[in-house]
Amino acid sequence: MNWAQIYDPLNNTALSTLCAAIPIVVLLGTLGFLHVKAHLAALLGLASALVMAIAVFGMPAGIAFSTAAYGATYGLLPIGWIILNVIYLYQLSNDRGDFAVMRGSITGITRDRRLQLLLVAFSFGAFFEGASGFGTPVAVTGAMLIGLGFSPLAASGLSLIANTAPVAFGALGTPLIALQAVTALDLYDLSAMVGRQLPIFSIIVPFWLIAAFAGLRGMAAVWPAILVAGVSFAVPQFLISNFHGPWLVDVVAAVVSMAALTLWLRFWKPRELWQLEEDATTQAVAADRRYTSRETVRAWVPWLILSVLVFVWGLPQIRALIDGASTIRVAWPGLHNVVSRVPPVVAAATPEPAIFVFNWLSATGSGILIAAIIAGFTMGYSPRQLARTYWRTLKLVRFSLLTIAAMLALGYTTRYSGMDATLGLTFALTGVLYPFFGTMLGWLGVALTGSDTSSNVLFGSLQRITAEQLDLSPTLMAAANSSGGVMGKMIDAQSIVVASTATRWYGHEGDILRYVFLHSIVLACLVSLLVLLQAYVFPFTEMVVR
Repeated sequence: MNWAQIYDPLNNTALSTLCAAIPIVVLLGTLGFLHVKAHLAALLGLASALVMAIAVFGMPAGIAFSTAAYGATYGLLPIGWIILNVIYLYQLSNDRGDFAVMRGSITGITRDRRLQLLLVAFSFGAFFEGASGFGTPVAVTGAMLIGLGFSPLAASGLSLIANTAPVAFGALGTPLIALQAVTALDLYDLSAMVGRQLPIFSIIVPFWLIAAFAGLRGMAAVWPAILVAGVSFAVPQFLISNFHGPWLVDVVAAVVSMAALTLWLRFWKPRELWQLEEDATTQAVAADRRYTSRETVRAWVPWLILSVLVFVWGLPQIRALIDGASTIRVAWPGLHNVVSRVPPVVAAATPEPAIFVFNWLSATGSGILIAAIIAGFTMGYSPRQLARTYWRTLKLVRFSLLTIAAMLALGYTTRYSGMDATLGLTFALTGVLYPFFGTMLGWLGVALTGSDTSSNVLFGSLQRITAEQLDLSPTLMAAANSSGGVMGKMIDAQSIVVASTATRWYGHEGDILRYVFLHSIVLACLVSLLVLLQAYVFPFTEMVVR
C-alpha cells in the first residue's frame, strides 16, 4: 500500500493547522501546566498524534502504528543508548568519590559559580556537541554541574540554554550535511551562511546563560570572562565555517574557548566571589582540601577517556570503518517508501525512506560504553562490580528510556503523517515576513523532533521552494532553518528528559520546561530578526552568501 500525504484534509487551512497542533498542545500542556509525569505526557501526546494522523489526516492505521514503532526504536538507539551509558559513567565516577575531586580541581581554576558554569556548560559542552551531539552535551554537563553542587533545576535548565549556539555544527556537521542532501544547495555555502548567523549568538548566549543564573548584576560583574569565552568561540566558529566547512567547527572552537577562558582566569578574578548561600560552606571545604596531582588526574581520567573516544568515534573515517563491519540496515516493514511527500512541500512527489540503521558498534553510545568500561577498570572496578552498577543504572533510567521512546514515536508520527508539513505551510503564508517566520519554522521543527538534523530534513526542501517563490536567497532560508532550530533545542521534550535524567531529577520535567521556555522563545525571535535584516536591510544583506 502506498499513501500520499494530505496537508489540508479539512479543506480549511486554519482547522487543519489546529488539528496538526493538537499533539504538541497535549504534550507540552500536560507536561508543563498539568504537571503530568513525563512518560505519561509523552504517551498521551503519542496517542493524540495517532488519532489525528488516522482520523483527520487519513493515514492508514497500519502505517501509523508502524511509524510510531519506528520512531520509538530510534529513540532507544541512538538517543537512549547515549543517555544510559553517560549516566553509567557518572555513576561509576560518583561512587568512587571522584566528583568531589573534580569539584576541587575546578574550584582551583575558579571558585566563582558563574565562571564554573561558563566553563563547563558553555565551553566544555560545546566540545561534546561538536563531537557527538544527540543529547550527549546536556547529559555530560548536567551530570558535571550536579557534581559541582548546582541544584537540579539550575543544572538541567542551564545546560539546555548553553547547548544552543553550537548545535547547527554538531556531530561533526551532521545537521548541515543533512540539509544539503534535501536542498541540493552547496554545502560550503550553507556552512558559510550559518557561520554568518550563529557567531553573533555564540557571544550573546554566554551572557544570556550567566544572566539567567545570576541576574543582570551578577552577569555584569564577570563580563570580561564571558566576553573571552564567547569571542574565543565565535571567531573560530566563523573562520572555520566560512573557509573550511562544517565538520570541525565546534570541536576547534570549543577547545579554543576552554583554553582561552582557563588562561584568562589565571590572571583575572572577579571582585566578589559569587556563591549560593546553601553551598558556600561546601565550596570552602572543597577549596581548603588540597588534592594531589595524582588524585586530580585520576578524577579527570574517565572524562578525558570519554572525550577522546567520543571524538574518535565521530570521525567519518573511523565511523565508516566500524560501520562496514558491524552495521545492519533494515527497511522498516510497512513504512519504507510507502509514504510520499507531495508538492508544495517538495518539488515532486517523493517517497519517504524508512531505513533503520542498527549501528550497534559505531553508535556514539557504544563509544561512551567502551569509555565507561575502560574508565571503570582504571578506577579499580572488577567486572562483577561494573555489571552490578550497569544494572543499577538501567533501573534508574528505565522511565526516561520509555519517555524518550514515546517522544520520538510522537515526532515520527507527525512527520510521516504530514502534520509537520501542515504547520510549515501555514508559516509559509506570511509573505514578506517569511524570513522571520521561516526561521521560527526551524525552531518549531527542533521543538517537535528534538534534532536540528531532523528539522532540516523535514523543512529544508520547503524552505528552498518558498524562498525561490518569494525571490529570497534559498541559501539564506535553508541556513535560517538550522540557525533558528538551535534555539528550539532547549525546549524539545527529548532534551528535557535527557537533562532530568542526567541530574537525577526525574518527574520534574515540567519545571524544567517552564524554566527554559521563555528563553527559547526570545532567543529564537532574535535569530529570526537577524535573518529578516539579512534578507532586506543593508548592510546585513551583504552577509548573505550569493
